[in-house]
Amino acid sequence: MLLVIDVGNTNVTLGVFDGKNLKDSWRIATTARHMADEYGLTITNLLGLAGITPSDVTDICLCSVVPPITATLEEMCAKYFKITPLTVSAGVKTGMPILYQNPRDVGADRVVDAVAAFHLYKGPLIVVDFGTAIVFDAISVHGEYLGGAIAPGIKVAAESLFLSTSQLRRVELEAPNTAIGRNTVASLQSGLIFGYVDLVTGMVKRFKEELGTDSKVVATGGMARLMATQTDVFDTVNENLTLIGLHLIHELNQTTGPGDA
Repeated sequence: MLLVIDVGNTNVTLGVFDGKNLKDSWRIATTARHMADEYGLTITNLLGLAGITPSDVTDICLCSVVPPITATLEEMCAKYFKITPLTVSAGVKTGMPILYQNPRDVGADRVVDAVAAFHLYKGPLIVVDFGTAIVFDAISVHGEYLGGAIAPGIKVAAESLFLSTSQLRRVELEAPNTAIGRNTVASLQSGLIFGYVDLVTGMVKRFKEELGTDSKVVATGGMARLMATQTDVFDTVNENLTLIGLHLIHELNQTTGPGDA
């Protein structure tokens, strides 16, 4: 079995593939202060609940946008699984040309998402990832990563309002009945949900003007399902996009070896 690990700024998402099938997945909080043993105990316990033992795991592939945790998880993999993971970084074969001015500047998760999206849906493509940041990625019809855009995520914006003001509070991130809020909670929900829906639809429109109006739009990330209830801009929602991409990249490197042309 293949264990895949996606380390984001807010969550660590885990998945186990049995062959090509995603057997199970989990999401835990990203905690930079956790030691390898803490992550090891948490992850092995989650696997155990699904009837999976560490010895069942034969390979591990991970990507991370939190460098301090990368080394911690690599240590955890060696100690608890006796495996050196394939960590997606420069030099790892992805099968996708990166046309960014500096390819090393592209977050590993963005590349992994793009690889999965192109494999599943072909191009041209726009991937919208609702994480700590909202990330828009453009993939050409030829499977080239072209670039994208980054905006603060919905939860980041909500928390910033709470921390930076005296009278605004934390609210549930759900759509209110009307855009015109009649109380503070509804007003915040309107600004956060409807405001971000319009941000996303506006950015997708701009991307399509540059990439092509036939571009498919794929949503992923923790808030993707909620946002998809408020707009028809998405052609599909796939919350497992990063996990699938890690599986594909691992498979490719098993065939060719890291860094092979």
